[in-house]
Parts: sequence; C-alpha cells; structure tokens
Amino acid sequence: MKIVLNISYLGTNYAGFQVQPNAITVQERLQDAVERLFGYRCPLTGCSRTDSGVHAGMFVCTIDTEGAPNSPPIEKVADALNHYLPDDISVNEAKVAPDDFHPRYDVKSKEYCYVIWNARPKNPFLSHRALHWPTPLDEGLMNEAAEHFVGEHDFAAFCAAGSSVSSTVRQIYSASVVRDGNRIIFSVEGNGFLYNMVRIMVGTLINVSAGKYSPSDIPSIIESKDRASAGFTAPPDGLYLHKVNY
Repeated sequence: MKIVLNISYLGTNYAGFQVQPNAITVQERLQDAVERLFGYRCPLTGCSRTDSGVHAGMFVCTIDTEGAPNSPPIEKVADALNHYLPDDISVNEAKVAPDDFHPRYDVKSKEYCYVIWNARPKNPFLSHRALHWPTPLDEGLMNEAAEHFVGEHDFAAFCAAGSSVSSTVRQIYSASVVRDGNRIIFSVEGNGFLYNMVRIMVGTLINVSAGKYSPSDIPSIIESKDRASAGFTAPPDGLYLHKVNY
C-alpha cells in the first residue's frame, strides 16, 4: 500500500529534506518514525528537495508499506508518526494514495514564501525563521520588480553557479511582495524552481529597494542569463515551501 503524507517542518536543525551521509535531515527523522511504526524502513519519496535551514508549511511525500510487518489503520497513522517525531516535524495528514501517484512528478506548481523582518531591533521569536534586515525596505518597489518574474523565462541568472540541470527555463505564475507591519513577505508560484532561485530573487529585490537596480532592470537581468547580473543569495532562514499543488 502506498501512503501519502502531508507534513510541515522547521528546517533550522536539518541539512535539508533529503537523506545525506554525514548530516541529519528531515527525511532521515521521518524514516526513523516510519520504521518504528511499521516495523520496516519503508521507501520514502519526497515532492522536492529543500536546502539546509529551509522550512516547509506543506511538504508531500509517499511511503511504500508493501512488505511491512505492521499495518496500522490509515486513520491512526498521522498521530502515531507524530508520537515518534521531534517537535519540529509534524504529519498533518496521512491517506492512501493511488498506486500511480508520484509526489514529485505529479506536481503542477509549488508556492514559496520568503519572510523578512524589517526593523532595526531583531525579533527573537523569528530567529532562524525570517531574514532580519534592519534598514528600511521599499515593498512597493520590490513588488513592482517582482511582477517582472511572471511568465516563462530562462532563469539561468537566478540559479546557483555550478548547478547541473537540463534546462533553466521555468514558468512563474505569480510573484508579489507585501508588508504586514514589520514583516515583508515575498510570495512566488511556479511550475518548478532552480537551485537557490527564490533566495536569489529575494536578494535581487532587496537590491532594487537599495537602489542598486530599478524594477525595470529585472527583464534585462533575466535576459542576461548571467548569475553575476542578479543579486546576492538571501540566507535560507526566511524561506518556506508554502504549498504544493497537484
């Protein structure tokens, strides 16, 4: 039986989602819990990779329980896994998945959010959960610039140098910047994202606010396909995989 899990996690203590040989990851902690519940280290497939320190409000993965000695009722699985998981990882829902469902290849779009705490004093409650930017940011200029990301473009300029991908073309469906008090939130939805793409977008938008670029410079930065033309890579603390759409 294939089970699909909807999970959330704070990525601060983890080297991303995917299992790594010399670091603790979200997938490893989840597989440990699954093994304790089902009596077998079931194969686990995630919808995406997230970088070290990146969070997820919604992350989808599947476990294949074929051959597992224990078969708890599906309605008990989420609570049972949460019993074995640390407090910074939560299973929100567990349900039976069709045999042909794939959490990565069936994704239609992903939505990311990046949170900036824009005030001179730091906010201890957002430590490692938002980028602290003490100087004023102009969310209006940043939003005007973000609108230029929308559409199908070659985002090579917004991909970490040295990344190996077959294509750097992606479709962005929406991109916006809003302010809520001292929080500035960049939201972006697309059919896929390159390595560090959202974080480079954020660094570029901050540079727009600082006057290093104008909003109208974004199309030429995209067209350059040159990583050096775009802004800095914002740290992972403020990045959240917000939603996965199927």
